[in-house]
Amino acid sequence: MGNTALLVIDAQVGIIEGPEIGPVFKKEELLANMKTVIDEAREKSIPVIYIVDTDVAEPDTMEYQVHPHIAPLKDDTVITKKATDAFYQTSLNDYLDTLNIDHLVAIGCKTEFCVDTTCRRATTLGYDVTVVDDAHSTTDNKVLSASQIIAHHNVNLHGLDNIDHFILVRNSSEDIFVHKHLEYK
Repeated sequence: MGNTALLVIDAQVGIIEGPEIGPVFKKEELLANMKTVIDEAREKSIPVIYIVDTDVAEPDTMEYQVHPHIAPLKDDTVITKKATDAFYQTSLNDYLDTLNIDHLVAIGCKTEFCVDTTCRRATTLGYDVTVVDDAHSTTDNKVLSASQIIAHHNVNLHGLDNIDHFILVRNSSEDIFVHKHLEYK
């Protein structure tokens, strides 16, 4: 128990930079925080798994690519998806099983769509999840500002308990790769 992997969700140029979907709220801060988290995972030999959304743009465009500031390295895994749920009709769950992962750290975009959906689904599949509060972002919608959406999700996801597994929302300055959930079980 306590094997951790990092999910980098939809950190694609077209979402982070735009022009059609982004730019996301505080993109420079987001990229810096995501890079810090990814670098820490690599230093600790924690698997880094990039989730790429096929709906963002055509695969041969720059907008489709993972942002170059945090691009995958040759040892990282890249999994494509067609839905907000990174587990839906993808190899993600099987891959995590092969690594005996039971704790996921999640960063990426967009907060209220793919980050939220993937994290909630992960708990029902048997994973504890840590959402990094300063390493996910989104854009304004017709009702709420991006800042409000992020704050809302940081509050609502923290402690989200689905039977045996739950979500903790922690800051990138904390030791986020420690499976802190085990202290509560």
